[in-house]
Amino acid sequence: MSAIYALGIVLLCSMVLVGGKQGWRSFLSLLLNFGFLFFAIVLIEFHVPPMFVTATTGITILAITIFMGEDDLKTTVTAFYASLIVLAILILLILFVSHWAMAQGFGTEDSDDLEGMSILIGISYLKVSVTAIVISTLGAIAEAAMAISAGLTEILETHPQISNPRLVEGGMEIGRQIIGTTLNTLFFGFFGGFLSLFIWFAGLHYSFGMIFNNKIFIAELIEILISFLGVLLTVPITSLVMVKRRKRVIDKPVETK
Repeated sequence: MSAIYALGIVLLCSMVLVGGKQGWRSFLSLLLNFGFLFFAIVLIEFHVPPMFVTATTGITILAITIFMGEDDLKTTVTAFYASLIVLAILILLILFVSHWAMAQGFGTEDSDDLEGMSILIGISYLKVSVTAIVISTLGAIAEAAMAISAGLTEILETHPQISNPRLVEGGMEIGRQIIGTTLNTLFFGFFGGFLSLFIWFAGLHYSFGMIFNNKIFIAELIEILISFLGVLLTVPITSLVMVKRRKRVIDKPVETK
């Protein structure tokens, strides 16, 4: 048995022991998301428009992550709507930033690995870069949206007569509590994943300017900053979506027989 299979079994057992049925559903959602990611790669390889693949895969992954992670429809529907709004905003922002930064493709550090290979694959590296950045932000968006939505749902159940401004304020307060830990999680994930690259930079005595003009570093830095921004946008948008859905329920006329 390989180490990957062994770690997967350990993860499954741990999730079931800690989370019970919900832990099993979370593990299943992880497998489904992996399958859709692999399917997205296959579609791009067959020259399906990357932006179409990005949108459909992003919506699918958000739906699986959110609806398989919680049973309360008030929480999940609010989180899903908020995540879709944030996703649409980020796609537009990523298109602009990626075109402006021109960080797509390979850097000089990849030259040895690519020697003898053709990089003329017939697919826009800019669009592939946009797809990669969008997919990398989905987890942070879904996590933040679920945390805010679950907190607001609990506030509504405890204080059903709370005013909408106070509800938004409560959502912002919950957001302030989770933003710090979420951003630190993203930052240390980025730093740990690129520790070998930083050692490379130090060993070759890269200057500060060379590091910030390195294509690989900039591409990953853009990815992490977009994820930061996605989390920040999720907090107020989720609060506003909850208020909007609450108002719609209150204003809905009661049918009389």
